Amino acid sequence: MTIHVADSPPAADLAPRKPATIYDIAREAGVSHQSVSRYMRGIDQRSATRAKIERALETLEYKPNLTARSLVTGRSHRLGALTHEIDQVGPSQVLQGASAAARDAGYLLDIVALDMSDTGEITRALEILLQHDLAGVVALASTDEMRSAIAGLAVDVPVLLFSEQDEDAGPGQLNGIPLAMEHLIALGHRDVAHISGPLTWSAARNRRLAYERLVAERGLVSTGDVEGDWSAESGHRATRELLALGRPTAIVAANDQMALGALLALSEAGFDVPGDVSVTGLDDTPESAFFSPPLTTVRVDFRAEGRDAVNALLRSVHAPEVIDSTPEPLTLVVRRSTGPARRL
Repeated sequence: MTIHVADSPPAADLAPRKPATIYDIAREAGVSHQSVSRYMRGIDQRSATRAKIERALETLEYKPNLTARSLVTGRSHRLGALTHEIDQVGPSQVLQGASAAARDAGYLLDIVALDMSDTGEITRALEILLQHDLAGVVALASTDEMRSAIAGLAVDVPVLLFSEQDEDAGPGQLNGIPLAMEHLIALGHRDVAHISGPLTWSAARNRRLAYERLVAERGLVSTGDVEGDWSAESGHRATRELLALGRPTAIVAANDQMALGALLALSEAGFDVPGDVSVTGLDDTPESAFFSPPLTTVRVDFRAEGRDAVNALLRSVHAPEVIDSTPEPLTLVVRRSTGPARRL
């Protein structure tokens, strides 16, 4: 075996590159350092000058010093985010989108994950966050406890609760129930059941409301409606309760994890999916394509939701750096967990 040892690079190549200064940027762009300074402070420039400076910033891989920038502008470039269950797909993707939006706008995002059902914990977390120099705080969960904690807090910076409004039963922020149910109706299903999320969440209430409205408007029979907590375990428990109440030909779960629990409960009870009972979810988590059977669900653009949350917060602090994003439309993803209604 032959081992080749590469020549050592010159010592100068090993030295860390010195960060670029505004003078370096000015030389690269062919403009005055005063022009670069005005650009850094957000003062309008001629489009040609601005384009030269931005090209120079990219060429020299300029990394702004946010602390120094805050001292110059008198404005913090840090945001706080309160969230929950970051080990779950939806919340983690919302955070990814929120972090990207903050980064694109030149901000850092400080993230605090906590129990959204504990008003005291939420209040303490907000108080700790607000001891730091923040431009604003965004709460990425729409629970009644979060609303109560924010309403009772006196703050000097914007605090945004990014959430659905109650009774938004249309194809709104995260409500894909109508898409799933219209698919089931087209397959001939008339006897349906629902597993809701926790009803302290406006999103769960909206999804239940959408289910109830479709049942009434389309002349369906609801054989049961049981509350879960977004987890697979609660979906399993709720399905056992639903089977004791009646015999639906389809179960509409308010998220994919509860649908996963429903699939196991149906299998344990001797029901074939979709031969006896069809099952739909909502979210289109990466694992849903590998459930047994693969799950019919509604795809949600969680990253865009996170971007929208941060952009809404930045608009409230008058940040000119906001970059808008448009969420992808909700999309029905048909897989093998749904089929024609069985004949009763």
